[in-house]
Amino acid sequence: MTKLAIYPGSFDPITNGHLDIIQRGAKIFDQVIVTVFNNQSKTPLFSVEERVELLKQSTVHLENVTTDSCAGLVMDYAKSKNAQAVLRGLRAVSDFEYEMQITSMNRKLNEEIETFFMMTNNQYSFLSSSMVKEVAKYHADVSDLVPPPVDKALKAKFS
Repeated sequence: MTKLAIYPGSFDPITNGHLDIIQRGAKIFDQVIVTVFNNQSKTPLFSVEERVELLKQSTVHLENVTTDSCAGLVMDYAKSKNAQAVLRGLRAVSDFEYEMQITSMNRKLNEEIETFFMMTNNQYSFLSSSMVKEVAKYHADVSDLVPPPVDKALKAKFS
């Protein structure tokens, strides 16, 4: 049986921290579907379509990684894809409480799909998409924080 994991997020935009989790998850699972979910509490810089395209460009080197988008619940989406797992990245202890709440609700919705937490590489523990957007807005160099396609897209958005 193929071990399939869903890596959900808003990815607005994808950062090297996200990419770290994707690459390491791709070594553990047979297939990883990186799925853009639209977080209603956030105002996105990039459209869902743009985020999916940036993910595709940033993960093209990973044969067992695909990208998608969904407007519904993560667990409904995971079930529709016959996934066994949801992959979640943690940057710091401060992420854990929020992620634990999400995981508890997801477990209530579908106890057959497991959630796996993966700590990001220490060099990305401070990194968030919000921070990257804020810094890029003022034309600071973020090329070491995001994949090259994202760096180019941020420069175009803020030019």
